[in-house]
Amino acid sequence: MIPEFPVYLFDVDGVLIDSAPDICGAIQAVLASRGRTDVPDAFLRTYIGRHLLDLFSDLFPQAAAGEIDEMIRVYREIYPARGHRLTRTYPGVVETLARLPGLKSTATTKSTLTTRNILEQFGMLPSFHHVQGTDGFPSKPEPDVLIRSAQGLGARLEDCLFVGDSVPDMIAGRKAGLKLCAVRYGYGDPEALAHYHPEYWIDRFDQLLPVR
Repeated sequence: MIPEFPVYLFDVDGVLIDSAPDICGAIQAVLASRGRTDVPDAFLRTYIGRHLLDLFSDLFPQAAAGEIDEMIRVYREIYPARGHRLTRTYPGVVETLARLPGLKSTATTKSTLTTRNILEQFGMLPSFHHVQGTDGFPSKPEPDVLIRSAQGLGARLEDCLFVGDSVPDMIAGRKAGLKLCAVRYGYGDPEALAHYHPEYWIDRFDQLLPVR
């Protein structure tokens, strides 16, 4: 059972939405333009929640920094242009967010603009008091987006519960000094997440609702 928190911070991909089909589709388009058609979606999913720099650098270890930057730029054009047609919210997310007490914000590797657009498209935006993405500062596993998310709410870090599904989420949360809730239904490996000893676990999003 998870107690009620004053503040909830959420990763987006793998927590609120199942966006892998659109993320992987956009990445595959970039890879195809570079002659790579040999990378399975299952491999790409393991990078969701990490910066694209990590993925493209690992796949193209000989590429210059400018080439990696160009691949990221092209991805950021292709991904929103897909219109999130294959993306879905996880069961119970919209309803649970509407019922969940406390202040709510995002803390995602996506940009703030992209995050806001997705929340609006899928009917979640009215439940959020703040929207925070990663805009020109270090991404998770650094804690910057979590700190800025809490600041955007005027909240103390010690009052926040961060809900995430990836190892970068867990590392960033620990660096920020937050309580952690790990998601078993997302893209991360639960065994890897367990290494960071999250205080809480959920198998369904509605398990965040406090029992009264």
